Amino acid sequence: MEQIVTFADIKKNAVIKTYILQADETLLKLGYTEHAFMHVMKTARKAGQLLLDFGYSERQAELARIAGYLHDIGNVVNRVDHAQSGALMAFRILDGLGMAADEVAVIIAAIGHHDEATAFPVSEVAAALILADKSDVRRSRVRNIDQTSFDIHDRVNFAVKQAQLNLSQDRGSLTLDMAIDTDICPVMDYFEIFLSRMILCRRAANFFKSSFRLVINGAVLL
Repeated sequence: MEQIVTFADIKKNAVIKTYILQADETLLKLGYTEHAFMHVMKTARKAGQLLLDFGYSERQAELARIAGYLHDIGNVVNRVDHAQSGALMAFRILDGLGMAADEVAVIIAAIGHHDEATAFPVSEVAAALILADKSDVRRSRVRNIDQTSFDIHDRVNFAVKQAQLNLSQDRGSLTLDMAIDTDICPVMDYFEIFLSRMILCRRAANFFKSSFRLVINGAVLL
C-alpha cells in the first residue's frame, strides 16, 4: 500500500541517520570535508526552497528535501560512484517505506545525478539538488585543525567567509555570491577545484531557464 512519505519521516528514521553518520565517518578517515547532518540539512532545505522559489509545488519541494537529505549516503559504501550506490540505497529505503514508485524514481534519479563526474539535471529535483549541494561551501566544513597541512580542498573551503546562492526577483538569474580570504586561498585555487562544479550549476540553472553567475569578492567570474 502506497504511503505519503514526508521529509519529517525521513529525518526521524534511525537507519538513515546511521548511514549518514557512517558515511561521514568514512569521509573523515579519507580526509574529506564535513558531509554529515549540517551539510545534508543545508542541502535539503536549499533544494526545497529553490523549487518553491521557481514556482513548483510543495510536494515537489518535499521530494527535493528528501533527495537532499539522502544524497550522500552512498559514501558509506565508497566515495567512488557514491551517487549511484546512494541512489540504490535510497531506493531500498523509500520502497520499504511504501513511497509511490513515481516519487521514488524522481528522488533516486536526482541522487544518481548529483556528482559532477556523471551528473546531469534530469529533472527539477535533480537540478535543485545540484545547485544546493554545490553551493554549500563554507569554513565550518573543514575538519583538519592543522592549517599547515591543508590540502587545496581544505584551503578553498577554509578561505570562504561567506557564500550565498540568490535567485533574482524575475527568476532570470541565480548568483553564487562568495567572499573569500585571498590570503588563505587565491581565487585561481578555487577555480582549480570547483570549475567543473560551477559548470554543472550553470546547466542546472539552465534547466529552470535561468542563468548562473559566480561572484567572488564582488567580481563577476562566471
